[in-house]
Amino acid sequence: MKRSLGLAAAALLWCGCPKSGGEDVDPKIKADGHYLQGQAAFLKGEFPKAHEEFAKVKELNPADPRLPAAEGEVFLSEVKIAEAIASFEAATKLDPKRGTNWSRLGYLFSLKGEREKAHAALDKALAANPKDFNALDTLADLQFAEGKLDEGIKNLVVASELAPDGADYALRAAAELEKNKRSADALALLEAANGKGVKSAALSNELGDRYVAAGRLEDAVGAYVAAAGQDPKDPTLWELAAEIQLKLGKPDEAVASFQKSLAVKDRGVVHVALARMCQAKKDDACVTAELDKALATSTGEELRETIELGELLASVGRKKDALALFRSLSEESEQQKNVELHVRTAQLAKELKDEVTMKAACTRALSNGQAGVKCP
Repeated sequence: MKRSLGLAAAALLWCGCPKSGGEDVDPKIKADGHYLQGQAAFLKGEFPKAHEEFAKVKELNPADPRLPAAEGEVFLSEVKIAEAIASFEAATKLDPKRGTNWSRLGYLFSLKGEREKAHAALDKALAANPKDFNALDTLADLQFAEGKLDEGIKNLVVASELAPDGADYALRAAAELEKNKRSADALALLEAANGKGVKSAALSNELGDRYVAAGRLEDAVGAYVAAAGQDPKDPTLWELAAEIQLKLGKPDEAVASFQKSLAVKDRGVVHVALARMCQAKKDDACVTAELDKALATSTGEELRETIELGELLASVGRKKDALALFRSLSEESEQQKNVELHVRTAQLAKELKDEVTMKAACTRALSNGQAGVKCP
């Protein structure tokens, strides 16, 4: 019975309907129906139902070689490690050449910290299927724990080239290199992965950030633009490209990128950036228009957006409005340790001769015990 059989057909198989001539349905055929129902329940996250169906399979066809691995997958999803190990060990005895069973055992043993058993299982998994990216991933984790950084990186790179979501493995490898202060190697690894067709918005974004850190601004723009194309619902990627274009002295390209960001989502922080560009051109009407749009679209939920809007208001002579924003932020419990915010609030309050707000903000700034804090 092929696993591609639809659920409707499966229902007919396991319903117990008599064959023509009054004969009972073959128990193995009924077992196949329950097996398919169990798989369907598993895929829907209905784990108790899956176990129930697999129990019926066991009653009808206890020798079904698919059953231990199927039960093991359910136990694994339920994070029932001991039960999953027992199931996959049974599966390897029935089908010792199926690499996935060994791969699952390697992962489970690694979770328990039983490295020797994990290595043995993973060796068998990769012998059966050298392209098992899950096994390579687990092996890399073991190697990192054992201080074998380069071996682990190599296995993650191979996994990244084999897996459908390979970019995640490349990013993990880069993060491990960064953790070991090998930033240049991390950048080279991501460039190589990208060049081999391992792509995602997250990888392109990370490349952009690393290009900026390395001073390669033109490359950073290209990476952020690529990321924006890969994730057309994220407005921040076009914004990042625009900010770098401004640093490169390309205001027209920056405006175009900011506009593309706004087309994805109209956000106050982008209008603030456009207003700043208007200020640089001494275009007061443009500043006012963009400020009005910023005020209309700001949500007050994003710290960066609120701070930048407050600074823009202060720069156009609306310091009272700016102080109102900063004071509100400074009083939020989540910002208790934001010393820079409290000090800036106090500075604005001092300029406006608001001693009550100034003293309250200074008290919050100094209460953190941070050395060198200077409050007005």
